[in-house]
Amino acid sequence: MGKDGESVMKRLLQSLFLLAALAAQMALAGPERLPVGDFFKDPEFTSVSLSPTGEYITVSVPQGDRTVLAAFKVDGMKLVGKWDYGAKRHIERVFWVNDERFLMFVSRKLGRFDFRVGTPDVYASNVDGTQRADMPNLGFYQIVDVTWDDPRTILVQRSIDSAFLSKYDVYDGRVTTVATAPLRFGNFIVNAKGEPRYVVGQDEKNNLITMRRDGDAWIQVHRDEMGGDRRVPLGFDGGDESKVVFEVSRGGKPATVVLVNPETGEETPLSRNPNVEPGGFLQSSGDNPELLAIRYFDGLPSYDFVKKDHPESKVYAGLINAFPDRSVSFAGISKDGRLVLLRTFSDRDPGSYFLFDRKTNQAKYLLSAMSWIDPEKMASMQPFSFKARDGRTIHGYITLPPDSDGGPLPMILHPHGGPHGPRDMWGFNPEVQFLANRGYAVLQVNFRGSGGYGSEFERAGYRNWGTAMIDDMTDAVDWAIARGIADKDRICTYGASYGGYAALQSVVRNPDKYRCTIGYVGVYSLPLMFKDGDIPDSESGRNYLERVLPVDLAEQQRQSPAFNVDRIRIPVMLVHGGKDERVPMSQYRLLKKNLEQAGRPPEVTVVEDKEGHGFYDYDNQVELYTAMEAFLDKHIGGKSN
Repeated sequence: MGKDGESVMKRLLQSLFLLAALAAQMALAGPERLPVGDFFKDPEFTSVSLSPTGEYITVSVPQGDRTVLAAFKVDGMKLVGKWDYGAKRHIERVFWVNDERFLMFVSRKLGRFDFRVGTPDVYASNVDGTQRADMPNLGFYQIVDVTWDDPRTILVQRSIDSAFLSKYDVYDGRVTTVATAPLRFGNFIVNAKGEPRYVVGQDEKNNLITMRRDGDAWIQVHRDEMGGDRRVPLGFDGGDESKVVFEVSRGGKPATVVLVNPETGEETPLSRNPNVEPGGFLQSSGDNPELLAIRYFDGLPSYDFVKKDHPESKVYAGLINAFPDRSVSFAGISKDGRLVLLRTFSDRDPGSYFLFDRKTNQAKYLLSAMSWIDPEKMASMQPFSFKARDGRTIHGYITLPPDSDGGPLPMILHPHGGPHGPRDMWGFNPEVQFLANRGYAVLQVNFRGSGGYGSEFERAGYRNWGTAMIDDMTDAVDWAIARGIADKDRICTYGASYGGYAALQSVVRNPDKYRCTIGYVGVYSLPLMFKDGDIPDSESGRNYLERVLPVDLAEQQRQSPAFNVDRIRIPVMLVHGGKDERVPMSQYRLLKKNLEQAGRPPEVTVVEDKEGHGFYDYDNQVELYTAMEAFLDKHIGGKSN
């Protein structure tokens, strides 16, 4: 071989060596680190609704501090109308009241993790933007039914000392009372003619009462003591008054769906999941819809079809089978049953909408929520369950980095907010995907107190925010360690709202288990919850606090991170919004002050003066999660990250 050949071979070997070194570096670095902003851009839409004729769709579009609405003609996706009600105002849902007119429920929210503040304002409009109107006081009502034979009105209900069923004019806002019932917070069930047949509400002792209409009188048919069994009518199956669909829960367990004949008392079980409550119902089209299926969110979403031979059941089941690697939810069906609006999504895919035409047997793609996300680069979210230390079954999800061989990995315990009512579910979660993309396993736990597992499971968390609920999370961490998923020496906690509380309280309760902790708009003092923020401003908020938090002040302090900073001996990152009304800055300031006085100030603080309960501004989010990434990498990152 000549010198030129030797030179070429030498350069080739050097190139191969460099490529091998680069490959080794990439293997150590974990998955390709995608831009932070890719995970936290506003989705292109948050919800889609189908008009009764199937001719139009409305699309809610988040734009920073607001959510606007756009209406399109499906044929050609031509824009026909747009609605924007200003800063911090979010068009959260649309309700069609006739073939051309819909209601918009506009809420005020002060932060990304905030609940709705106050009663929503309601506006009406034709789909082409004409005849726009403010619907006075409609936010105080609940919609019971649409009166298709009278396109001017809908049936609504409202409770003060008694329950009122009324007709509401969707053009001028006039209200005409149809019936009353001697219950508070009453919910009416009407027949196919819009006539009241059942009402469910509370008496003065907060017992749950079900009454049936008998002529002009109401007859009590069931009474549930507060927190006891539940027996609630949902509606008539196919408009047949001899077939009433009930949810029945005994002993606080997840409800069974049953069919009841009110004349004979005959009861036929239709569907039950042993772990979770019904999570939705699938009905047929037409004026008298039949119950076709019940949806459950037990691990992976699923449907239990109770009328498998119904033609529309076969359509729905076929569409579910057409997307085997996705979950399918049905967002609407035209009155004639021809057009079906469906959404497909997965743990790795934020979701897309399609319109299926039963006549042509074709599904038309409409739009995607986050078209820039490549599902192939996202992480898989796997359900799991285990026995807690007291024998109770706890469910959750574990997400591993896309290129992981299974562990042991640095891991983030990521508790959800709420805590009562919300729960973690299978689907695309930007925060979880961001953390997994950075090489971390992410552990989500539906600890006792979470919603969706029956009232007894939720009540088991009452007054135990900082004890039994935290122990469930700890036991889940131990489960992940025992299975070789988590590196026991590289575990941190991170959460927002109640999750921020749990992230810090987990460290208080187990000071040697974690290497760092991040609290985002978190509660750190339970006593302060009775004084500051918007929760104690209302009677319902005060009742909630009295029901779920410890009664004794000393116990409240024992379950508060701010009063136990001597046990927090690891690096802390705190994040808060200066305009947070749900969890005000007083919570952040108290914990920060007490940590400083103990000689262990937070290592990183991120405070945005103009943000609320969770950051909305895109640049602020990018800065926050960039800082979070650096903080986690410093304390539990490394070769496997």
